[in-house]
Order: sequence, then C-alpha cells, then structure tokens
Amino acid sequence: MTVTFTLLLSVLIGLLLGLLGGGGSILTIPVLTWVAGFAPAQAITASLVVVGATSAVSVIAHARAGRVAWRTGLLFGAAGVLGAFGGGLLGRLIPGTVLMILFALMMLVTSIAMIRGRRGGAGTTADPTRRRVPLVLAVGLGVGVLTGLVGAGGGFMIVPALTLLAGLSMPQAVGTSLLVITVNSAAGLAGHLTSSATLNWPLVGAVTLVAIAGSLVGARLVNRIPAAALRRWFGVFVLAMGVLVMAQNLPGATGLAFAGVAVALAAGAVVCWFAVARCPLRRTVTA
Repeated sequence: MTVTFTLLLSVLIGLLLGLLGGGGSILTIPVLTWVAGFAPAQAITASLVVVGATSAVSVIAHARAGRVAWRTGLLFGAAGVLGAFGGGLLGRLIPGTVLMILFALMMLVTSIAMIRGRRGGAGTTADPTRRRVPLVLAVGLGVGVLTGLVGAGGGFMIVPALTLLAGLSMPQAVGTSLLVITVNSAAGLAGHLTSSATLNWPLVGAVTLVAIAGSLVGARLVNRIPAAALRRWFGVFVLAMGVLVMAQNLPGATGLAFAGVAVALAAGAVVCWFAVARCPLRRTVTA
C-alpha cells in the first residue's frame, strides 16, 4: 500500500513539472520521507534522481517547441554545477533535521513567489549581454548550492532569474529552467553519492519512471488548464506543507503553533476562494 501511494503521488510530481516547469521537487522530499519512509538524507539524494531525470525528459519537449535558450541555460547551469556539487558535499555535514528545516524555509519562500505570480514583459530570445553575465553566474551559483543542499531543483527561483537577468520570455524561461534543473540536479547528485548512504534503487527508479510519465501528461494539459490559477492554488498548498514540515521538525509548542498556522492557511484559502469576491487567488496574471 505504501509503495502504491508513493507511486500515485509521483504522478502529481511529474504533472506539476510538466504543467509549470517546476514545483515537482517541492513534493518529492515530503513524499519520500513521509510516505516512502526514507531518511531525510536519503530522500534528498533520491529527489535529485527523480527531479533531474524528469526535467531532462521534459526539456526535450520544450526544445522541440523552440522554448530553450541553450546558451543562456548552459551559462546559468555551468555556475550551478559548482554550487550544486558543493552543496551536496556540505549536505553530508548537516544533520537531517536541520536540512528539513532549511527545506521548509525554501518551501515558504517559493510558495509566496508562486501565489504572487510571475510577472514580466515579452522578453527577448537573445543571450545575456556581457553586463548581465556576472549576475547570471552569481545567481546560478547560489541556486546550485540550494539544489545540492536541500535536493530541490529550484525551478521557481530559476525562472524569475532568467526573465529578469537574461531577458528571456516566460515560455523560454520555463523551458530553459528545466535545462538548468537537469544540470544542477546531476551535479548535486554527484556530491551526495560520494557518501556511503544506500538507497532503495528499485523504488527510486519506479518513482522516477512514474514522474516522467506524469510530466508528459502535464505537458499535454498545459493549454487546457489555467496555469496561473493552478500555480496559485499549488502555492497555497506548498505554503501549508512548508509550515507542516517546519512543525514536524521543531520541538514542543513551537511545532504545534506551526501546525496550527498550516491549518489556518488552508482554511483561509478555501474561505477566500468561495466567499471573497476579489480573492487574490482568482486574479489573472501573466503565467
């Protein structure tokens, strides 16, 4: 039953990557720890396999549609490789509970960006100018460290960076972010695999294959589901889950307080949607 539930949730991981160009990694670690029973360090390593492989397949579909800026993505990813490998090595030295708290903080920050929406102009298909290269390299390095440290691909951090710093259009930023996620995940995995931790590879392989299948389905549904509404609702879900992850790893009354906040957030989102005429969750923004 546990394996079946894990695989069902893996479909959702892939769907989110296919639909939004990111976000699947936010679910991978909680699924692997809470449902599959992985230790935090094992879940982080396994998530890099799942997210990296799924992103690699998804980027092919975007590339066929001309939505990948290869030069910009490889520049961003090259900086991320060093950061991701270093983050993977550093992750071995940090207790699992601390890593999960860091992951929860990342979820909270990411959820806010998802709820607010990603705004930007039409952008350009050109590669970054020379003045932008240092900024692209710096941000790429920072995102890479986070990828290797907490096992998340960081798609919802990469996309805004690519639109702001590299001037890419939103569709190209999403496709290019999957390229960066693939590169960073591979580098972070290399760092984690230098440890002696063992993984349940048959289960990790099954989760990966199911997530890939889900991402292909998600890519086909992109034009049928309002991406902005889906992203905003998922942002609320990520916010609540981030608080719950924090609550699980904080002691005593502090943990209970965070759990109460998570319940309040979920209830508030539902009330807002159904009872508030101008609920921001319904607002139409650039996807």
